[in-house]
Amino acid sequence: MVALVNLRAYWRFFVVARQFFPLLFAYARDRNRFLLFGRGRSVDSSTRRQRAEHLLDTLLTLGPTFIKLGQLLSTRPDILPPEYIQVLSQLQDEVPPADWADARTVIEDELGPVDEYFDGFDTESISGASLGQVHRARVDGQEVAVKIRRPNVKELVEADLRVINWSLPILMFFIGQARSFSLQNLSEEFAKTIREEMNYQREAAMLKDIKQNFADDETIRIPAVIDSRSGPKVLTMEYVPGTKINDVGTLDDLAVDRTALAETLQRTYLQMIIDDGVFHADPHPGNLAVQDDGTLVFYDFGMSGRVDSFVQGKIVDFYVAVASQDIQAILDALVEMGTLSPEADRQVMGEVMELAIADARGEDIEQYRVQQIVSQVEDTMYEFPLRLPADLALVLRVATVVEGVCVTLDPDFDFISVATGYLREEGHMAAGAREFAEDRATEFRDAARSTVRIPPKLEETLDRIQRDELRVNVELEDPGSLFGGLARRLVLGMAMASGVFSTAFLYAIADIESTIVAAAFTVLVGFSLLYSFRRRRGIRAKPQFTRQSMRERSGAGSRSGSGTDAADQQLTFGKDDGES
Repeated sequence: MVALVNLRAYWRFFVVARQFFPLLFAYARDRNRFLLFGRGRSVDSSTRRQRAEHLLDTLLTLGPTFIKLGQLLSTRPDILPPEYIQVLSQLQDEVPPADWADARTVIEDELGPVDEYFDGFDTESISGASLGQVHRARVDGQEVAVKIRRPNVKELVEADLRVINWSLPILMFFIGQARSFSLQNLSEEFAKTIREEMNYQREAAMLKDIKQNFADDETIRIPAVIDSRSGPKVLTMEYVPGTKINDVGTLDDLAVDRTALAETLQRTYLQMIIDDGVFHADPHPGNLAVQDDGTLVFYDFGMSGRVDSFVQGKIVDFYVAVASQDIQAILDALVEMGTLSPEADRQVMGEVMELAIADARGEDIEQYRVQQIVSQVEDTMYEFPLRLPADLALVLRVATVVEGVCVTLDPDFDFISVATGYLREEGHMAAGAREFAEDRATEFRDAARSTVRIPPKLEETLDRIQRDELRVNVELEDPGSLFGGLARRLVLGMAMASGVFSTAFLYAIADIESTIVAAAFTVLVGFSLLYSFRRRRGIRAKPQFTRQSMRERSGAGSRSGSGTDAADQQLTFGKDDGES
């Protein structure tokens, strides 16, 4: 079995390499115009967008694993530029279902004969995804939805994960050190996430936890699990019909209050993330429905996550800071969550946040949306050596997708007002105020103690200075090798000066061959000296942001929304890669 997986992985490696070669070749030429030498090339936004479209097509061609990888990459602005994030966010996990005969084999291997475990079974799938598909059936007179793992997908995923691990050292050549760290973390996170998503027992457990948390909420409906008809590869749930949440025409015909529905959706996710610590992490319209009485229905808990109490507290701090427009508090929350480096230039990041909030306000100063703020922050993330923790990447994705759904329901939906109201009702804002007062009191006590301690220590230091006993040890840090560069330039400069003198001297008193050798040496040293002054490429320490540039980015992002929906593309697995 292991040998078969390895053989499949070797074949897939060549298939993947063939698909990604054009992109890798282009990235190599960005670093060196002639691959091994030459100056680098600057890449404009239009070129990045074209490459992102090519990457999207490549991921769709390579199948289930890479579709999921693209979805995960679309949540990681710390790894990819904004143009890639915008294009990959179009990636929909909708593919043709497997043949019923193959799906039936999965059910019978997991449970037993279909006719014995189900009273009736609809062989036509009602939805298909890269890892599984859903059918309607009946159990003891109850209508159910049966989610079946795609046949042979586990073997394909395991082979692809090996290919990804083998490819990482190659990819590291094309990215900076900070991105390499994030990409390594992404690979480990992706392997864990996709394996969890293929395990339907985990999905059932997450579904039960979330259902229990909303057991007393009549505005929320979460399907119940039928344990006797479920296993690692098959998940049977009660069938709960409803209208897709973005079908606003039908919702209006049903007289559903769309504003109230948007508020319910937002408050539900705030409870999941901030209070419960377990949340449904794939809130696109295909997984959200509305019953005739306005009840909100959730489907597909394969992508779900957990948030620890520390991160929950910092998310509350972030929301409170955004609501109060406290820039320094926003930055503090980002640093404490591990999103923003403590060494980052706070003045620059503060200006970015101020511009993002000001740009998102619109005409009404109280109306601004978190999605716009998050989008502006995402644009800056790629400019800084940041990384996004795995749980926060899911939270970020949920925040942006949920806000988009809410705005579809109500174009005037005020995300911040709802979030602020929820935090106030649940006592989070009052708790934050108490913690702030306690922190200030602690700082005051520490300052008072320091005031008492300083005079004796100061007197002791002055006495040592008077006795000439004070010694100061200084450790000079030079992470950018600035002094090494200066020393190299000094040596090259002196060598060039001596070379010029030697060339002139030999030209006057010696033969032409000696003069040519000295001149060649001088020219070589001169080019080396000139090369040492080249402008370094890579991450800028202090990028300059202006309101105009941020508006241009925002405009480019809005214009990109008119692209073709990736879900319309037809996928055929096994034809391009030799898989059965």
